Parts: sequence; C-alpha cells; structure tokens
Amino acid sequence: MKAKLVNITLSIRPFQLADEASVIALWARCDLIRPWNDPQKDIQRKLLVRPELFLVGTCGDAVVATVMAGYDGHRGWLNYLASAPELRSQGLGRAMVAAAEERLRALGCAKINLQVRRSNSAAVAFYQQLGYHEDDVLSMGKRLIQDDREQ
Repeated sequence: MKAKLVNITLSIRPFQLADEASVIALWARCDLIRPWNDPQKDIQRKLLVRPELFLVGTCGDAVVATVMAGYDGHRGWLNYLASAPELRSQGLGRAMVAAAEERLRALGCAKINLQVRRSNSAAVAFYQQLGYHEDDVLSMGKRLIQDDREQ
C-alpha cells in the first residue's frame, strides 16, 4: 500500500526481520522504549501472533513509521505507533493507523483499544482527531515475564 502524503510517498507493508534495527532505533527516537519492555522481545513475541498486523512505513529504504496491531477475535489493539520526528505533521501517523484499521476491519474487528500515557497530550489529541475517545474503564495490567533490560 502506498500513500501520498504532504511531501513524501509512504509505502506500508508488514515488518520484515531486516527491519528490526531500524524499527528499534525509530522507537528510541520517539521515546517509546521503556526499561520494562525489551523491544527485541516485543518484536519476537509479535512475530508469533498475527505478524501480518505489524506494519512499517517506509520512504525509500528508510523505516519512518510503525504500528503494531493485534486482534484476539474480540478487540483490536494498537501499539508502538511511531513516526519519524522530523517528518511529523505530514500524515504518517494517520496513514499507519488507517492501514491498521483497514486490516483489523477485514478480520471482523468491531472495536480497537489503545493505551496512551495521560501525560502525552499530543498523542491524546492525535487519536481524538482520528475519532478515538476515552472509554470509561480502568486499564489494569500484570507482568508475567520480566523483560528488564540493562541500562
């Protein structure tokens, strides 16, 4: 899939193993990596479950955007949405979300969930512009495997 954006042409395709270093570097530049989430392990786990929903956006040979979508038969999820900071406000994020939504809709997904840090007001505003809204729920989690990485 190709999308003509403001100043670039974005090609969207499933993640390939050769993308790993570029994807992790992009996530680091976008401040998405946390000590409790090892990005290499997150990628390895995603490749075991619906790997076709892990999308990268490229401009030429460069990985400039990502989204890791999931679907469990009940709800869809979006994770690791990233766009190169120097290319922001050109539609990369919108294109990646649209591509993920299209694939999830084709699988019969009726609703997508995502989590955003409350302190990330820019991300909250971005998702609101795309029609996402805050649900009246409490997000809870329990770590089953510790992925702490060396700092």
